[in-house]
Amino acid sequence: MESIVFLGFNLHAWITIATVLSMFAVMLFTKLRADLVFLGAIAILFVTGVLDSKEAFSGFSSTSVVIIGVLFVVVAGLTHTGVLQWIVKHLLGQPKSYSKAVIRLMLPVAALSSFLSNTTVVALFVGIVKMWSKKLNISPSKLLIPLSYASGMGGVCTLIGTPPNLIISGLYADNTGKTMNVLATTIPGLFCLFVGVLSIIALRKLLPDRKAPESAFDSTSDYTVELLVPSDSRHIGETIEEAGLQDVHGGTLIEIKHYDNREIVSPVPADEYLMGGDRLVFAGQIDEILELKKSHGFVNADHHIFTLDEVDKNRQLRTAYVTFGSSLINSSIGDSTFEKDNNMILVAVARRGKRINESPRNVILQAGDTLLFECPPHVNIHTERLASQLQFFDNAQVPNIGRKTLVSSTIMIAMVVLSALNVIPLLQCAFLAAIAMLIFRCCNVDQAMKAINWEILMVFAGSVVLGVAIQKTGIAERLAFGILDVCGTNPIVVMASICFVGTFITEFISNTAAGAMFFPIMYEAAEKLGYEPYPFLIALMVSISSSFATPIGSPTHMLVYGPGGYRFSDFMRIGLLMNLIILAANILIVNVIYHLTPLQ
Repeated sequence: MESIVFLGFNLHAWITIATVLSMFAVMLFTKLRADLVFLGAIAILFVTGVLDSKEAFSGFSSTSVVIIGVLFVVVAGLTHTGVLQWIVKHLLGQPKSYSKAVIRLMLPVAALSSFLSNTTVVALFVGIVKMWSKKLNISPSKLLIPLSYASGMGGVCTLIGTPPNLIISGLYADNTGKTMNVLATTIPGLFCLFVGVLSIIALRKLLPDRKAPESAFDSTSDYTVELLVPSDSRHIGETIEEAGLQDVHGGTLIEIKHYDNREIVSPVPADEYLMGGDRLVFAGQIDEILELKKSHGFVNADHHIFTLDEVDKNRQLRTAYVTFGSSLINSSIGDSTFEKDNNMILVAVARRGKRINESPRNVILQAGDTLLFECPPHVNIHTERLASQLQFFDNAQVPNIGRKTLVSSTIMIAMVVLSALNVIPLLQCAFLAAIAMLIFRCCNVDQAMKAINWEILMVFAGSVVLGVAIQKTGIAERLAFGILDVCGTNPIVVMASICFVGTFITEFISNTAAGAMFFPIMYEAAEKLGYEPYPFLIALMVSISSSFATPIGSPTHMLVYGPGGYRFSDFMRIGLLMNLIILAANILIVNVIYHLTPLQ
């Protein structure tokens, strides 16, 4: 069966092609978890005989995948000792112009992203940038896209800055027996970063000027209304359900403050009894809620108890953004048990900076919507279940900055220096750094284990296996020959063509998957031309991490999408040009620095 050939590909090659295309389609058009998609793809390739058992599970023992897992622990140590917070506090300053603000923002973010998770860095900076933008009187939307872009451009400056670099360098080592230096991409990366910062400044008119989403929530009295139950009300002694207050038209009863014992009841159960003097706090469409004064005989409270001071003491307001792929999209909170399951109440919804004037629990949610929740202080908003649906940016827990901050910084710097100087291989350096973080108590074992993102590791492992299948079945070789037929034998044209396709493919799939997919194609193309693949792969690393044109092109874009009040097209306006500019800068610098050396 394997010997059957159609259009130059055997049966195993067609199975691989169908699996790859199906996998990308599933990730694009469904909400299925990426790790399950990759695991399913590995299973298909193994069961159909495309890969043997050793090849099918090679990703789980890949050096690059192990390094990524260990680096999660190192980042946990830096995060819990306040290193990132210290850097943010001391680097941004008070620039006098937009151009200086962009430089003061993008350079530190890029530097941090060269050694830390891009997502971690952006998640930390989002809230800071929003407050900073108010001080500078600049719309957050003018700074949050540059924030995300900087993290991506900084990530390519080192091998440990972004997973595709580790994946590609690992595959290169497997194929040649040669290891890349941890700073192999530093000069091309820095040049592209320099060009990128100048491009952002030059193209700033293409950046949208959006109103901050949470500006719709500036005053609590604007979205909550308090009514008093008079002592002669006919509803005294009835339950909330019996009084018809459980689901009122236009809003939701979010709490009761009982007159007799000053007890605050929130969330309010259906069997809670009403008493004279109770204060009822509703959220939603205020005009419609006030109709309860007529229908139920309630009166205005003499003052509004739901003040920011009381929120800080007795409850917390949490702002969250609906992420792409969230199960909440195209549904309403009222149609689910979300509030009950997570012990929080939806108070208001904003879309593109404007509050939606209808009952928040009835709003059909979209990606990027801003949600305002009221919840008790002890509620954990960073559970795995919530993280897959919402992104919270108002975590009040700030680590103490002290001696351990210096210790964790020293450990990180030592890891990078020893690896860069080839004193100790990167894998061993990462293990030593992770162990040191635990020994010096920069983080504890529980924090370290929770920091490891197993879903991401599964995707990385699957990406390695995908690359093996593409190369083993001859797909990479056929595609390489096809590109050579179209582009000729000019190595720069071939390099640019593959990088061009890679740049735009990674707008729709993970850059890790793109790296695994394009590595064998670029490697084979370079060898067919008779050149050392090293510079070709450096150019590939930069190109597949240069996704600027869609919010789904990078997890960091998704992090800023909601807080910036962006629309999908906002990224395309500036992103398409940025893709072409960085591509040109990438090809130029790689060919200036690295001489294309013929194979011996």
